[in-house]
This record gives sequence, C-alpha cells and structure tokens, in this order.
Amino acid sequence: MKLLLDTCSFLWALHDPSLLSAPARKALQTPAHTVHVSVITFWEISVKAGLGKLSFANVSPEDYPALAVQAGWIVQLLTPSLASSAGRLRRNPDHRDPFDRLLVWTAIHDDFSLVSGDADFPAYVPSGLKICW
Repeated sequence: MKLLLDTCSFLWALHDPSLLSAPARKALQTPAHTVHVSVITFWEISVKAGLGKLSFANVSPEDYPALAVQAGWIVQLLTPSLASSAGRLRRNPDHRDPFDRLLVWTAIHDDFSLVSGDADFPAYVPSGLKICW
C-alpha cells in the first residue's frame, strides 16, 4: 500500500506517534507499505511556523525534509500534472484549507491512502479518496 501522510500525521509520526490511531501506526510500521510525505506538507509547516501557529523545540521548518528522509519516507514532489489538475477536485464549501485540498488531490491523483484523522476528509471519499486511520 502507498501511504501519504497529511501534515498532522507527519508531525505526530515524528514527534508523538501515540497521537496516531492504532491502525495508522500499524500501517506505517508495515514493511510492505511505502510512506510518502508531500512537499506540500513542508510548505504548510513553513507557512504556519512563519505565522507563529506552529513550533517544535529544536526543530526548524527547514529540518523536516531531512527528518522525513531519515525516517525512511519518500518525499513526494508536486508535479506539473498534479498542480494543473487540482481544480478537478470537487468543491466542498465547508473545507477551504488549500494545503488539505492539495494533499487530498495528491492522494486521489497518485493513488495513495491518505493517513489522516481529519474529520473533513471523509467528504472526499466519493471523489476517490482512500483514508488510512
């Protein structure tokens, strides 16, 4: 299974895995699964840190790509195909977070199971989103 961590799941997996659901922790520990972290996640962390909404002791936003690689995870790039097709994701007027929407589209477009407990994400299941939580 190909897994894509959403931003919260990425941070929890690194800093406090107990915050992940038991099925998510098991999926991340299954050797047959590949775990991916999108550059969108690094962008979101950087933006939120710059706004003062996010910080971790002794870790800067610039450290997270290397931490992902050290964890054995694959950095998922934002491709022109993905970026140019993101507008095809069905609009959800109650969910406007552009980072989340692009992560959802990445999961759908590239056939990932999105590791996330976000309550807004099940609304995208009819559009093809697979959730691991």
